[in-house]
Amino acid sequence: MTIPSRSTETSMITRSLGDLQRSQARGAKLQTQISSGKLLSRPSDSPTGTVTSLQLRGEVRATQQYARNADDGLGWLGTIQDKLGDASTQLIRVRDLTVQALNTSNNDQSREALAVEIDNVRQMMLGEANTKFLNRPVFGGTTPGPTAYTEATDGSGDYVFSGNKNQTTRTVGANAQVRIEVSGPEAFGEPGTDTELFNVLKQISANIRGGDSAALDTNLQNLDSAHDLLKSALSDVGARYNRIEQMKQSADDHLLSVTSQLSDIEDVDLPKAIMELQIQQTSYQAALAATAKVIQPSLIDFLR
Repeated sequence: MTIPSRSTETSMITRSLGDLQRSQARGAKLQTQISSGKLLSRPSDSPTGTVTSLQLRGEVRATQQYARNADDGLGWLGTIQDKLGDASTQLIRVRDLTVQALNTSNNDQSREALAVEIDNVRQMMLGEANTKFLNRPVFGGTTPGPTAYTEATDGSGDYVFSGNKNQTTRTVGANAQVRIEVSGPEAFGEPGTDTELFNVLKQISANIRGGDSAALDTNLQNLDSAHDLLKSALSDVGARYNRIEQMKQSADDHLLSVTSQLSDIEDVDLPKAIMELQIQQTSYQAALAATAKVIQPSLIDFLR
């Protein structure tokens, strides 16, 4: 035999008020989501969603840093690429002048003019070799000094490499590091050797003034070797530039994907939330009306 449960007026009031409070809390939560635009305002809103959100946010920050590193690397390599390209053009001009100097009909005045132009090219090359990016010499390795090459103090007119061969890299992806500089000797030759670019230009200028055709033939071979080295460095820089560009594009694509995933977890669907709030408000008004009919005031309420 089942004994029917007995509902007292107090229990009815307690349940009704509890239902109203829960309905009001749901409405307040929807209002908070709409005003903030976020589904998650505290970890208790969705513990699993919070963990995923934190992981995605960490990934977003890492990817953004990769993109910033890539931009910095592109700035370095782009500067080096431009300067090596200009230097290559100047060396072609030097070769033409050297071949012209081999013409036996040149007089002293003509040879002097050719030598002066090559001296100017050599001085211009020094400026290219001391190019800076963000106030650091791009051909100086990790040197803290202001230049990669300085003029020798012995009055010989030689240029001394004052940098180092330490590499500077940037992390442009997970376990992906790319070198962003080229040391002076890698681009212009080892100092003190016959194929070091500045030394070759100095020798060409001196031999043009002296009219030494046999020495100029050797100088042309050394010039071609120096030019080949410079073009090899330019090719390597171009390959690294392309790699960083690809890594940056990959980072941008990944950032877009992760941001979309993060939005799915954190951001509120406004049309849906607004509709749910309207339904909740209608439900709350209906609950208030029903409760008013269930909880009728008694004579005791008036006597209070």
